[in-house]
Amino acid sequence: MLIAGFPAGAWGTNCYLVAPAAGEECVIIDPGHQAAEGVEETLKKHRLKPVAVVLTHGHIDHVASVVPVCGAHGVPAWIHPEDRYMMKDPSMGLGRSIGMPLMGEITVGEPDDVKELTDGARLELAGLELSVAHAPGHTKGSVTFRMPETAEIPSVFFSGDLLFAGSIGRTDLPGGDTAEMLDSLARVCLPLDDSTVVLSGHGPQTTIGQERATNPYLRQVASGQGASEAPRRGM
Repeated sequence: MLIAGFPAGAWGTNCYLVAPAAGEECVIIDPGHQAAEGVEETLKKHRLKPVAVVLTHGHIDHVASVVPVCGAHGVPAWIHPEDRYMMKDPSMGLGRSIGMPLMGEITVGEPDDVKELTDGARLELAGLELSVAHAPGHTKGSVTFRMPETAEIPSVFFSGDLLFAGSIGRTDLPGGDTAEMLDSLARVCLPLDDSTVVLSGHGPQTTIGQERATNPYLRQVASGQGASEAPRRGM
């Protein structure tokens, strides 16, 4: 298994390229602001051929490079229907303008081929299996992707801006909802095995076991007390 990731752009959003091995087909997860160059460098380094872009949610820091990446390789983008509108109008996901200088570096709009994600779907792409879980709270259309455990690696969980190392995604932007965030944490994250590797939308990798033991939000959700007001992360 090959997972190559890098933080991109002004928000340091993690973009991941996932393939069975070097020299094979791959899936690109969350090509955000200024990610196109890093995507091309990673494809070249590992001799990968993309077959799809999959998106954890519609915020501009996760989708800003979708149009050029999909266009360069003729591949579709997958997104939950409740976040699709943000691809055409990023400001609607922020409740404010993101600024003209930054807008000059972003290609707003949809790629030619957009496919919609549904809760519980299993995507079979590039020889990989990605299980989709709808996880609203950060946005209405937030999703996570999980890859099953194999003999070589533990299960891998691409959490987007649902769960971070030591924190969770913010809920104060349009479409955010604290109650939905808590429900998603309980429903999507708590049932996962402790050995599950968490690759989030921002920051370092962690494991479910580490977060179950130390993350104040996950601990309080597990205890039924609700989430604390510790600092949250993400755009």
